[in-house]
This record gives sequence, C-alpha cells and structure tokens, in this order.
Amino acid sequence: MQSLLMSAQFGANDRGIIVFGFEIYYYAICIVAGMILAAALSALLMKRRNMAPDFIFTLFVVCIPTAIVGARLFSCLTDPNLGIGKFFEFREGGLSITGGVIGGVTAGLVVCLVCKVNFLRAADCVVVTILFAQAIGRWGNYFNQEVFGSEITDPAQQWFPWAVYIEGRHGWYHAFFFYEMVLNLIGFAILFTMAWYRKSKPNGILMFLYFVWYGTVRAFMEPLRDEEFILDGGGVPWSEVFAILMIGFGVIGCLVLMILNFLKEGKFVGSRKGEPSGIAVFLSPDKKEKPYFSKINMYGANYPPKPSKEELKAERAARRAEKKEEKEQKRSGQGDGKDGGEKK
Repeated sequence: MQSLLMSAQFGANDRGIIVFGFEIYYYAICIVAGMILAAALSALLMKRRNMAPDFIFTLFVVCIPTAIVGARLFSCLTDPNLGIGKFFEFREGGLSITGGVIGGVTAGLVVCLVCKVNFLRAADCVVVTILFAQAIGRWGNYFNQEVFGSEITDPAQQWFPWAVYIEGRHGWYHAFFFYEMVLNLIGFAILFTMAWYRKSKPNGILMFLYFVWYGTVRAFMEPLRDEEFILDGGGVPWSEVFAILMIGFGVIGCLVLMILNFLKEGKFVGSRKGEPSGIAVFLSPDKKEKPYFSKINMYGANYPPKPSKEELKAERAARRAEKKEEKEQKRSGQGDGKDGGEKK
C-alpha cells in the first residue's frame, strides 16, 4: 500500500516527472533550465562588461513572466488550433519563441528606463544568451514529439539526430528541433565570444546581431516544418513573417547605431575623438554602488581591491542607515505638511 502511494506521489513517465502527485512536463523543465542558465551567463557577461551583475535578477523577475505571457499570447493569436479563449490553458501546449522574445525584450527596455540603466549596453549582455536558452528549450520539442520536418523513408537515414522517430505517426522525420538547436548554439558561441572580448562603441550591436542571426535561422527553417507546427492563423505564416521582420530590424538597427556613432565619434566602430570603449564607465541601477577589482571585469585593473568582509558589512550597514534616515526625513516632511494644512 505504501509503495503504491509513493509511486502515485513520485515517479516519471514519457511526458515528465511526478512530484507530490503533480506532473511536471519535460518540456517545461527544458524551458526553465534554459532560462536559469541564460540568466547565469548574462550575469557573467555583465560582470565582464563592467556592469553590476545583480541587475540580472531584476531583469529576470520582470522579463521572464512577461516573455511567457508574450509567448502564449503570440501562439493564441496565430495558431488556428488555439485562439485567445484558450490563453490560460498553458498545460495544453502552445508557446511561441517569437512572442517570448518580443515580450521579454520590451519588458527589459521598460526595466532599464525605470532603473535608469543604459538599455543597449544591458541588452548586449542579456539578449546574446537568449540563443543559449532557446537551444536548451528546443529539447522540449524532442520530449513532446513536435517541430519536425518531412518523413524519411530511407532506412539508411533513420538515425538520431538526423531524424527522430515520432510515435504518433509510426515513422521517422527530419529532426528540425535538433537542427535549430545546433544553429542556435553556433550563433550563441559567436555572439558570446564577441561580447566577452569586444568593448568598442557602440553598444547594442550584439543585440541587433542576435535578431539577424535568429531571424535568419527561423526564416530558413520555418517553411520546412511539418504543416502541423506552422502558425498560420488567418492564412498568414506569422512566424515566417516575423522572422523576416527580425532580420530587417537587426540590419537596420546595426546600421543606425554605426551611423550615429560615426556622427558622434568620427568612426563607425570605436572613436577617433575620445574613449573608444563603450563600457568604460561602471554601470549599476544603484548609483552609490562602487566597483572593485575583478579578473573577469575587462576594466578591473582600474578599480581598487575588493574590501574585506568586515568592510563590506560596515559599508552595507552605513547604506541601510542612510536609506532609513532618508525615509524618516520624508515621513517627517509629509507630517509637517499635514499639520500645516490643519492649522490653516
């Protein structure tokens, strides 16, 4: 009896794992794992590119839910099998990467405006790692038996990862999810390497190159998919359309940034008139945060050694006391205003 109860509470099947009786799909595990790993890589890039790595947590908290909502909304609006009425039926499937990118990047822009952080510079650290998250997330399609191409009847080609066996159709099909995963990893490796070593102005180039790369991959792969996985609500291949728009957006963005940089700095990349680097100034949403030496930071040699634990504790305590004092002053100021109003 106890063993039966345990098997009902914990276990695994073809779709996912069971924890306390709740089934967690492998698809969801792949997506969440991709998000967490991408956030860690973004924090590393921020530290490398002279930014406060803690800022990624603020972006993560806001952008991830927004990206999920955007992904679901895009699918519901473009998938003829869904519709907006099924928006909250998440467990029935239907998340578009294109919608997720639009929602996440838009939320990131808003967060940077509110926190007064250079959006283009932060985006170069974050958007690049989206390719890595997308590559990991594509494995969810493997577990869900989706995003594949035409059938392969030649037995010599019926091997993974060239092909994948689809249980529901009892046949082998082109493993497009795997092809796209490999292309995403290649793009990530190129852009991450550029982000790690490149520091010349203007910021934002890497973000726009992401749109060029990913848009090109999707524009090439989308028409080759099985018709079941093409979002063509209203007879329009929406993913293909947005992939082409991504390419155009990325190319135009790169050109605009370089032209503006030329007008200001005298060069399309870098500067003839001053500091050629776009990351020379330490960037943090907390304007009182001080940068310290780090081997990872490309500008670490310009900063003093990291203080001891005791010094850090004293510094944090002083900042907390300062914030508390500011709040008390605001409260007393509001109180004085109210009293004055009552006397009148």
